This record gives sequence, C-alpha cells and structure tokens, in this order.
Amino acid sequence: MLLQADLRDGKQTREMVNQLIDRWGRLDVLVCNAGVASSELVLRTGFETWAAVVETNLTGAFHCLQAAGPVMVRQHGGSVIIVGSLAGLQGAAGQAAYAASKAGLTGLVKTTAKEWGSSNIRVNMVLPGWQKTALAGSAFPDEASADHALGRTPALKAVADTIYRLALLQDSSGQVWNLDNRIV
Repeated sequence: MLLQADLRDGKQTREMVNQLIDRWGRLDVLVCNAGVASSELVLRTGFETWAAVVETNLTGAFHCLQAAGPVMVRQHGGSVIIVGSLAGLQGAAGQAAYAASKAGLTGLVKTTAKEWGSSNIRVNMVLPGWQKTALAGSAFPDEASADHALGRTPALKAVADTIYRLALLQDSSGQVWNLDNRIV
C-alpha cells in the first residue's frame, strides 16, 4: 500500500494517516524522513527558499506528529523517529535554512517526548550522517573528510538497522542518536 502526501499541507498529511488507519487499524511506528535542502548563505537565501525548506523539514514533521499523535495516544503506545542532521546541532556554512529546520526538529522531538511519555509513546531523533541520496546531490564528499573519526560516512544499511532497532526500544525517548562519526 503506497500512500503519498505533501507534508507541508496538514490536511493532506491527516488524510494519509487516516487512510493508513482505515487499512491497518493502528499505527505503531512513524519515521519522519522527508527533507529538502538548499545551498545558500544567509544573506543570499530568499524567503521562498527559506520557507520551502522549513515547511518541508520542520512543519512537515509537525504535521505528521499532529496526524499520528491522536492514534498513538488512543493505542497507548508507539514509536516516532525523526531523521535530523548534524547540521542542526552545529550549523553548516551555506545551509542556513536546512540547519535551522533541523535544529528546530531537536526541540520538537524533546518537547513531544515529554508531552507523550505518559501515553507510552517514544519520540527520538536519528542523525544519519552523509548518505548518497538525491538530497546530498553533488555536495556528497568523494572521500570521507578528516572530520569523520572513522574516516568514512555511516553505511545506509547500518542507519536503517538502527532506526528499526530504535523503533523497538521500549525505554528510550527524547534522545538524539548521532550515527554520524563526526564529533560534535
């Protein structure tokens, strides 16, 4: 079953979650992984670019939480994993909108974890490090840079395995799991 929505639109996001609930009757795991980036300095970032990045990365996750939260509260349990970025913790030159949106996700994760903990809903964030995806595009380094402690970026399979295991972990919430081997 393939479902699609523009996560910047709260109504579309709610409709997508409702279709999932109609089909399966419950929602146990939500992974918020949608993201876009821009490569512009603060002084050169136009408002349209800023808004598109923040609305997708931060507001999109907010809409997902608002749509999935009532379902998980009724179930008295669930796991939410938000995919963040090290750029949200330390910034990145030329990534003003991206870094700001990912920093906002950290506050959203910690706040939601506190609000939903009494309903046995775990909310965590994973920082996957550089991955060869369309989002990284030409910015993906040819070789791991010196700032990677292990001299390489995290393997995509290891990131996926960690997200899977974290979804099953019953006693962790409000945490930021840095899978990237760059040191903050």
